[in-house]
Amino acid sequence: MTPESDITIRKYRIKDLSPLVRLFTDSVHELTATAYDETQRFAWASRTPDLDSWQQRLESLDTLVAEDGDSLAGFISYDPGGHIDLIFTAPNYARRGVASALYRQCEENLIALGVSELYTEASVVARPFFQRHGFEVEDERRTTVRGAHFLRYVMRKQI
Repeated sequence: MTPESDITIRKYRIKDLSPLVRLFTDSVHELTATAYDETQRFAWASRTPDLDSWQQRLESLDTLVAEDGDSLAGFISYDPGGHIDLIFTAPNYARRGVASALYRQCEENLIALGVSELYTEASVVARPFFQRHGFEVEDERRTTVRGAHFLRYVMRKQI
């Protein structure tokens, strides 16, 4: 696989919408299969996503994408207040440093805006990633998405 140094990080563009949503869906279905059952994965990431809803969501956030040539390797979405909403890598780029590179760029951007605290609601799968980057669990919450139940971890980090 491609080392992190070959990855380019740039701002999201509207033409990224469909590939980004496909990456999200593939990531949920392939990379979380050991933690979530099929019902949970389909509730979280429909195989027939609503692109209009995704477009609205992404327009309300700052999003960075990681590219390897013409391939989308991952993305991170956050708001200027320090909330990290989404971070996902394509299955074939998992555990290759892509998410860490995206996170570091996100953190740099937020520091430049004067943000002093980051927070997220991490999934069971994402919790270790955020812990490796200095986040601490503040609370556990149960949530329901399309009838499926999920455990989320409210996590914070001072920067």
